[in-house]
Parts: sequence; C-alpha cells; structure tokens
Amino acid sequence: MSKYLLNKFLYTVDRDPELVERYREDPAGMVSWWEAERANAVLNCHTGEASTWLRFTDAERDALAAHDHVRLFELGAHPFLTLTLFIAMFERDHGPLEYQLAFAERMQHFNMPYPDIAT
Repeated sequence: MSKYLLNKFLYTVDRDPELVERYREDPAGMVSWWEAERANAVLNCHTGEASTWLRFTDAERDALAAHDHVRLFELGAHPFLTLTLFIAMFERDHGPLEYQLAFAERMQHFNMPYPDIAT
C-alpha cells in the first residue's frame, strides 16, 4: 500500500479540470491510465524525471475506481484531498452543501484515533 501514491493521485487529478472530468466519467479507465502514465512521474517536476516502481494495490485501485471515499480513508488517503476532488466531481449533482453532508455522514462511523493519514 502506498499512501503517497493515493494522495498523489488525488492531488494531481484535482488540479486538472480535464482529469477531474475523465475521473468522473470513467473512473476505472482513468485510474488505469494515470497509473501507467503519471504514477511514476516526479511530482511537480517537468523535466522528464520518473521512478519505475510505484503501483496501486488492488484494494487502492478498486476504491479509486468505485469513488469510495470511505475505503480510501481506511487505506490512508488524506480526507481533505479526497473531499476537494469529490466536491469538484459531484457537488454539481446536489444542492448547497448536500454532497459535503452526505460525505461526512458516510465517515461518521470512524472514532478516534482515525486511520493513519501521515505520508
């Protein structure tokens, strides 16, 4: 499991409106494409540097493809990164704060201490 890679996905997709729409419309395809094309790129580096070893686990891939923010949190994804991306994707389908309240309700069962979100 790579909390870094989960958070990198959420961070980079949220900052590109085209990727947000691709992830909304075809989550499994987007996750596969991003893992193959972007996962090993050095974050915020435009010089072509890359690593070669970063891959999602099956659980991470499945949670991303299902837009399952609760499972992503359990896997260590930072809730702020998940919330901001999911707001960009789904808030338009709901009334004011309706999506955010539903997001929080699904996270309600977590008690302190929360899953570790340190990277």
